[in-house]
Amino acid sequence: MATTGGLGSADLEREAKALELSSLTQAQALEIGSIAQVIGLERKLPIAVEVRMKDWIVFHASLPGSTPENDWWIGRKARAVNLTGRSTLHERVLAEEEGIDWHKSKGLEDELYAIHGGGLALNVVGLGLTGVLIVSGLEQVADHMLGVEIITEYLARKGEQL
Repeated sequence: MATTGGLGSADLEREAKALELSSLTQAQALEIGSIAQVIGLERKLPIAVEVRMKDWIVFHASLPGSTPENDWWIGRKARAVNLTGRSTLHERVLAEEEGIDWHKSKGLEDELYAIHGGGLALNVVGLGLTGVLIVSGLEQVADHMLGVEIITEYLARKGEQL
């Protein structure tokens, strides 16, 4: 049974293209993290959020209600995005569409890689994967959708929205 809210891989591919950034600097990564933190605090969401530039943790916030377990999920989601260049939800949807065991097909340990929604690729036009935004603490589709909202808000502030 699909656990991905009826989203298809083609939809997620289009979404990833729409969320591409023109650049990603340390200051921009911090701004994305700040947007995530403000939204999370305003809505009283029990989440942890992180922004990485590849493996470098540039921003991290554990909001009220989050737990140390969220950090474990963040690491697993970040590894999956860095490996594939796609969102964790996209990888999960592809695996469900193909009817495969993602971890087994890639020879990866479940303890180290997670394809649960909330890990989003920060792709830069012409460069590809440059960073990762990770949200952990909600149901996986909600984690993913919050990540989409955060990146969309960042793009809108920069005047880069579609």
